Amino acid sequence: MTTQIVILAAGMGSRLGRSLPKPLTELNDGRTIMQQQHDNIRQAFGRDARITVVVGYKYEHIVEAFPDDDFVYNEQYDETNTSKSLLRALTASKDGGVLWMNGDVVFDPEVLVRAGDLVARDESFVTVNTAKVSDEEVKYTVDAAGSIRELSKTVEGGLGEAVGINYVSSRDKAALLRHLHRVGAQDYFERGIELAIAQDRLKFQPVDISDLYAVEIDFAEDLERANLFV
Repeated sequence: MTTQIVILAAGMGSRLGRSLPKPLTELNDGRTIMQQQHDNIRQAFGRDARITVVVGYKYEHIVEAFPDDDFVYNEQYDETNTSKSLLRALTASKDGGVLWMNGDVVFDPEVLVRAGDLVARDESFVTVNTAKVSDEEVKYTVDAAGSIRELSKTVEGGLGEAVGINYVSSRDKAALLRHLHRVGAQDYFERGIELAIAQDRLKFQPVDISDLYAVEIDFAEDLERANLFV
């Protein structure tokens, strides 16, 4: 089955202070953030991987840059957060699991290669970095079996940070969809995962990529750090 991959790129990215959508920010190697993501996807899953981009703010620029992708429009991009963008993407997806990522993450190509085995086995996961735990980032804890238990910015005693690259299996997708419907408009998609774990006993495995780079671009200093790797 063709791997379904979603890039969440609807937001305005106002903190970075650019006129174009943040995923179109150019890196030092001449590629945009989103082009780097596409290259990583193709390296891990081949040319047949189906990429759907959730667009919103100045969407026409992304559509023009990546005409071969599929697109889902979040018309409430200025009023909602990633939970509602992911909701739209999963609703539009075909049968099977879905790998998704935030559209502002610059990451090592090996991240998707490492996660490929779990995708092939159709097992839900969250990629994590245990090397640092910042208060403003999404953090996680695990249960006795090692599966994700808590996943939010308010987690206390977090074991690491969620990177923003995740997979929901075919069997777990319907439950996650239900909870994405229920969460608030300003919630991140992690809230839907957390509720699905607590209420439907879904199992999301943490995939540790601490030895690889993955930088979420929110501010100019994040972009500077990401450019050290590309």
